[in-house]
Amino acid sequence: MMEQYSSLGLLQTLVGFDTVSQHSNLALIHFVRDYLAQYGIASQLVCNEEGSKANLYATIGPTDRGGVMLAGHTDVVPVTGQHWSSDPFRLDVRDGRAYGRGSADMKGFIAAVLAAVPAFAAAKLHTPLHIALTYDEEIGCIGVRRLLDVLGGLPVLPQMAIVGEPTLMRLVAAHKGKVAYQVKLRGKEGHSSNPAAGVNAVEYAAELITFIRELARERAERGPFDPLYEVPYTTLHVGKMHGGTALNIIPAASEFEFEIRHLPEDDPQPLLNAICNYARGQLLPAMRAVDPAAGIEFVERSSYPGLLTAPDAAVVRFVQSLLGDERAPAKIAFGTEAGLFSQRVGIPAVVLGPGSIDQAHKPDEWLALDQLSACDTLLATLLQRLGGQG
Repeated sequence: MMEQYSSLGLLQTLVGFDTVSQHSNLALIHFVRDYLAQYGIASQLVCNEEGSKANLYATIGPTDRGGVMLAGHTDVVPVTGQHWSSDPFRLDVRDGRAYGRGSADMKGFIAAVLAAVPAFAAAKLHTPLHIALTYDEEIGCIGVRRLLDVLGGLPVLPQMAIVGEPTLMRLVAAHKGKVAYQVKLRGKEGHSSNPAAGVNAVEYAAELITFIRELARERAERGPFDPLYEVPYTTLHVGKMHGGTALNIIPAASEFEFEIRHLPEDDPQPLLNAICNYARGQLLPAMRAVDPAAGIEFVERSSYPGLLTAPDAAVVRFVQSLLGDERAPAKIAFGTEAGLFSQRVGIPAVVLGPGSIDQAHKPDEWLALDQLSACDTLLATLLQRLGGQG
């Protein structure tokens, strides 16, 4: 007889895999593959180029129709420099909470899905359930893109997707998109006693950062706005900066990174164009007047689209019926893979999962046990719908 796993027991197992994005996720993926195989469910693995990480895709039930996809990422953010009261990779259950890295973001959802697998496998589903697990979501939704290349070639795609990021089990149908860039400035070194003889890469970087800051102020003051977001406008932010070697040396190099988190209806390209045009049209000529070898380089670090699923879309109405909650779907500021499922392969998606984003990425990350139970209940209702005649 096969052992029956609870969602909490599976969460304990999943948290035990150190799947920080810099590390491999294969141990977790192989565990899931073998777990599904116990119930006669085959998995397709889609690996990265090095073969060190993998996505997993599996289907329960008929393969000739769309069905519902449950999706989640397996990677977690680092714990380096954080002070934890317990081992972050060993689940600690106390006071109605499960503490551990990834408990909320988002191994709790994956654990609940896996715990429901035996019941789904035993049922005679008239509509299939698909499971999609990805790698490297936390560093730019990287792994899912390789999975989407495979899904795009399938004869039948899932009809809809639920991405199980932590939303306190509140249905979400829209979120912001993001683009992130690194900017590298090349100046001319010299003695600080004669600043005009060099090209100060730090000062030119500061001018460009100030321009980005002005664009951020303009968006905050003029919009466009969407009051359903906590921050109701597109934001620009500079998060890292490096440059210079000594105070008495004109810095020959500097670099910084900025991001744009944009409303899904607010195309970030005009903002990017404005930043590049200012750098190349205003700053670069002055730099090259001193040294023709001076330069400014823009390197895209990551990007993902926003999500904008219509409030009356079939996936929204379906999930509302599962929840027994007819409230209009919410909107969130943080990004997910849902926009990629929707835009890249046309799978309408929503976001819904146990736990709070407020606990994610922090020391002593935790998931409330009642949230895990609520997710179990949702999946039991989903089973009834996919296995029944309705």
